[in-house]
Amino acid sequence: MDHMLLFVTLTLALMGLVMVFSASAIVAGNRFQDPEFFLKRQIAWLGFGVLLMHLTSRIDYQLWKKLSIPILIAMTVLLVMVLVPSLGVAAKGARRWLRWGPISIQPAEMVKLVAVIYLAAYLTRKSDKVTLFRGGLLPALIVVGVLSGLVLLEPDLGTVVVMGLVTVSLLFLGGARITHLLGLSLCAIPAVLILVLGSSYRRQRLMTFLAPWKDATDAGFQITQSFLAFGSGGPFGVGLGEGKQKLFFLPEAHTDFVLALVGEELGLAGTASVIVLFALFVWRGFQIASRARVPFGKYLGLGITLLIGVQALVNASVVTGLLPTKGLTLPFVSYGGSSLVVSFVGVGMLLSISRDRHGGASKGGRGESDH
Repeated sequence: MDHMLLFVTLTLALMGLVMVFSASAIVAGNRFQDPEFFLKRQIAWLGFGVLLMHLTSRIDYQLWKKLSIPILIAMTVLLVMVLVPSLGVAAKGARRWLRWGPISIQPAEMVKLVAVIYLAAYLTRKSDKVTLFRGGLLPALIVVGVLSGLVLLEPDLGTVVVMGLVTVSLLFLGGARITHLLGLSLCAIPAVLILVLGSSYRRQRLMTFLAPWKDATDAGFQITQSFLAFGSGGPFGVGLGEGKQKLFFLPEAHTDFVLALVGEELGLAGTASVIVLFALFVWRGFQIASRARVPFGKYLGLGITLLIGVQALVNASVVTGLLPTKGLTLPFVSYGGSSLVVSFVGVGMLLSISRDRHGGASKGGRGESDH
């Protein structure tokens, strides 16, 4: 299997463990009287994620093509369950979690991977019709639209934005007409504007994005503290564990804004290292996809790589002030069980695709549908 992809993934995850502990120790000690509270949970999720990655890499990835519709139905049920007040767990104004005993899961994290599996299977089946709108694009767009609508009700616009970008990119790579996709994008702009301007907190985020220093003590507090973290880091940072922003200044320092803490404690060198690791991940992912023996492997590989790459890009853009604030984690690095495990399962699928290619080559054949 692809050892470079595995190395990059584990390096990012281990770097994430160190930064999560550095970012959360003081907050955890104050809130739970246990500085290692978040670290212990992240280690447990990391172990579970690596186990699932190993198991997924051993499963023939073409099984996911057969299971795409059942998984899609199960995912839709979970997203509906989240919205039921007696089942879904609400926190910070959003209802995004399902809890079973000590374990809580976030279906919105899983829906992105499920949408990719569905789209890969759909593009494989309808490869000859993808240039048509009604018979090709429309059914896929309706399915992704329903999933996006359920996620929006939580509300979670960040996840919908990532799903939308990945869907359009995958359809483009699958052979859809640019005119159709451009028309779709133009239709999406008014819808996004209505969603943003029609919601007071999203409108506030947009205003803060346009002028973050105008209200630096209230609405612009998080992003201005992120700027201060990057600014004080300089070329090589203030030193691991020495950052000041995690001392109750930067909210969500161990989750969505973990990259800002990397910038403060490890400086430009540390931030650039993280970006380079994600660039390597995307490069290897695209290579694996391009060499897949069957079309489904190609689309699945492209979709998973785009998913992790786009989410990392959006997160980095948010913490550096290039995009309005969204509740999106940095894959492998941020604290969060659902995000970590789903990312590892995606990597497992990529490793399965790369292993299949090597297996096919060792048997002396390139397999079916190589063109």
